[in-house]
Amino acid sequence: MKTTYRAMQVARPGILELVRRTTPAPGAQEALIEVEACGICGADAGDIEKADPALQPPRVPGHEVVGRIAALGAGLASLWKIGQRVGVGRLGGHCNECVQCRQGRFQLCRNQPFVGSTCDGGYAEMMLARGTGLVSIPDELASEQAAPILCAGIATFNALKKCGAQAGDTVAVFGVGGLGHMALQYARRMGFKVVAIGRGGDIAADALALGAHVYIDTRKQDAAAALHGMGGAQAILATIGDSAAVSALMPGLSPEGRLVLLGIGKDPLQISTGYMVSGERSMLGSITGTPYENEKTLDFSVLAGVRPMIEVMPLERANEAYQRMKSGDVKFRMVLTMNDAPGQD
Repeated sequence: MKTTYRAMQVARPGILELVRRTTPAPGAQEALIEVEACGICGADAGDIEKADPALQPPRVPGHEVVGRIAALGAGLASLWKIGQRVGVGRLGGHCNECVQCRQGRFQLCRNQPFVGSTCDGGYAEMMLARGTGLVSIPDELASEQAAPILCAGIATFNALKKCGAQAGDTVAVFGVGGLGHMALQYARRMGFKVVAIGRGGDIAADALALGAHVYIDTRKQDAAAALHGMGGAQAILATIGDSAAVSALMPGLSPEGRLVLLGIGKDPLQISTGYMVSGERSMLGSITGTPYENEKTLDFSVLAGVRPMIEVMPLERANEAYQRMKSGDVKFRMVLTMNDAPGQD
């Protein structure tokens, strides 16, 4: 095992720097992962731009991590083995002690770290992870393919399972980006009539190729009116955080339709209570999910042929990759790989 490893840490808010750190030993019920790939998620922006400058050592971001177990801590569950390929998503491992854990709602554990935010993440060659946060990776998926599924994949897959729609119903996906491009694929394979909603015609061909039956360009059409003209959507998945734009879509819901929120916005939603009550419409937020749910998402992706569209860059170009993600100039997910560099131990 290498005695040191490379990592991209937040030198100051908004800026990543390449450093070399001493390889740690895993603590009790932890695993040391030799990272192979890490996706760059939109949520990384908050971790990088708002990082605590007083934190020492500085935080390593990244929460779509795939690699192999290099060392096992004491008391780690016996299903994990050295050399096994595993992943870690945004939720860093539940505590098994809080009220939510005792109820089996592990995704709502109040005592788990958020990977890349409250603990170091995967923009690095090595990473420590709680055993309760580990996800088994299927052999059929390359590490670069599996990484975005651990966040963008499970977030949209779980949201569709919660959306209340049945096969044959109309489901709209608002936003054709890192999350939306996964949602379109899953929704099509779940048997829904899929409507993609985006801004501009340049994305229309991609949306249709990914699984949409219909594309609505908000620059040319009133999306809510278009959905209403189709009989209304049984569910709308909002993958972006523009609260005003999301609120404007609500008239496109059918009676008993459901708005599922994935994107996080700063401003409150403007919703007519009369509209919600008279049509028995509802809305809910949806977080990513448990490691078990992550494994179900990976398995479905293998069975149904769902894959993220990715661009790959080496770890040392993380600043460039991150800026590309922020600019929106990616189709549709950026992934860092940990290629060996000269001079490593």
